[in-house]
Amino acid sequence: MLQALDDAAVGQWCRAAVTALSGARGRLDDLNVFPVPDGDTGTNLLLTAQAAVAELDAADGESAWTALTRGAVLGARGNSGTILAQLLRGLSDQLAGREPADGPDLAAALQKAADTAYSAVADPEEGTLLTVARAGAEAAVTAVADGRTALADVVTAAADGARTALEATPGQLDALRTAGVVDAGGAGFCVVLDALVATVTGVEPARPPLVPRRTRPADPAAVPHQPPPGPGSEVQYLLADADEASVAVLHGRLAALGDSLVVVGVDTPAGRQWNVHVHTNDVGGAIEAGIEAGRPHAIAVTPLAPVRPAAPVPGLRAVVAVVPGEGLAQLFSGEGVRVVPCGPGGVDEDEILAELLASGAGDVVVLPNDPALTPVAARAADRAREAGRDVAVVPTRSPVQGLAAIAVADPARRFGDDVIAMAEAAAATRWAEVTVAEQEALTMAGPCRPGDALGSAEGDVVVVGQGLAAVACELLDRLLSAGGEMATLVVGPDPALGDTVCAHLAGAHPTVEVVRYDAGAVIPLQVGVE
Repeated sequence: MLQALDDAAVGQWCRAAVTALSGARGRLDDLNVFPVPDGDTGTNLLLTAQAAVAELDAADGESAWTALTRGAVLGARGNSGTILAQLLRGLSDQLAGREPADGPDLAAALQKAADTAYSAVADPEEGTLLTVARAGAEAAVTAVADGRTALADVVTAAADGARTALEATPGQLDALRTAGVVDAGGAGFCVVLDALVATVTGVEPARPPLVPRRTRPADPAAVPHQPPPGPGSEVQYLLADADEASVAVLHGRLAALGDSLVVVGVDTPAGRQWNVHVHTNDVGGAIEAGIEAGRPHAIAVTPLAPVRPAAPVPGLRAVVAVVPGEGLAQLFSGEGVRVVPCGPGGVDEDEILAELLASGAGDVVVLPNDPALTPVAARAADRAREAGRDVAVVPTRSPVQGLAAIAVADPARRFGDDVIAMAEAAAATRWAEVTVAEQEALTMAGPCRPGDALGSAEGDVVVVGQGLAAVACELLDRLLSAGGEMATLVVGPDPALGDTVCAHLAGAHPTVEVVRYDAGAVIPLQVGVE
């Protein structure tokens, strides 16, 4: 029975952890469903622990804590491996170069390690390795506070507390609850703590086997309510020749490029280095950010296993709309529509497809709200049909046509009938808009210069003038001269323009029903006439 952890005991623990992780690797890989179900958590933890032991074996005359931490950080693999390396670094910061650690020393170090691990992760999730590590540390601290200060009592309390927290992880993450498994990274850390108990006490704790709580479907497509496909690649590299300020900037840039971001630093004979890990779609951007911060090396890019969508829910119906601008997005969302934001650069079919699949609906209507986006929406719909969705694209050419389609949607109707009704409502809505000319051009209504107000109907400029209000009123007069019972106005950033147009309609077209939305859209005024 060890009374304190000296360098020899630390080495014995690390080797025991490697042996235990090697035996548990297959089961840990099988548990892996979060953050992506790529089945490598056990492998990554084992590789990280092996790198720590290799560095420890090569060390000469330095603290075992220092050597194993350097090896773990420089050799960390994957999300869980990098977090494990950070936990070891937190222990090393408290215990390296000091007297052998007794129970209270180790409890305090475990608490500090858990705290620093949380700070190393850009967006920490509960129900993961972080949660399990913190629970183990808190149990160790509680044991000391209760008077159980012997090293054996402290490590046993830590391992038991971590295991209790592990069993609770399915209640903290939807992906775990749905798959019926505990968190793979947390389970791996429990294996590491149990190896510590065996090292200190000579007795390996008796634990139930690491198996799913219920049979997990072999095909991820059979697991309901999974998130839509996420970032496509795991990017990991070591970073040298960078200072703390540059790393802080790098951290911010990578957080904007992806998720599962962990950055862990360690001192080496050649200077401080960082292990950088992120899941992202922008591999080049992640590496370029490292180049700007310092000198990235040992770069590894691994495609992530795709998360296949859940099977659609029969009878569930959804509407997905491509919408430009935050104001219009809020307007459509308020009508119960799933929104795909569209910026100046447009939108690609992957974004539309992700929203289609994320809806979980078996029947989906897509409103592109722009003639240029109808083919894009159609391609996304084709791919969604391959995944078992019944998708119909209503070719709305403007957000006001999309609003008209939503207004008549009725989930109580048969899906095909509802699609026809929405398409008819959109087609019966003449659409127009008032904008400001950005350059000199020759239009159907004559020449225009930058700053001129332009009134267009169905995509063609029909009015050119000096003031937005005057052009808007003339545009409406032209539209209503062909008849119309209702005018829908989507007012942009200037509410006064909406006031003027509404007053004009009340005076010049008193029988026309007016529906006004103050959406704060970029376009000064959008109009629909039914």
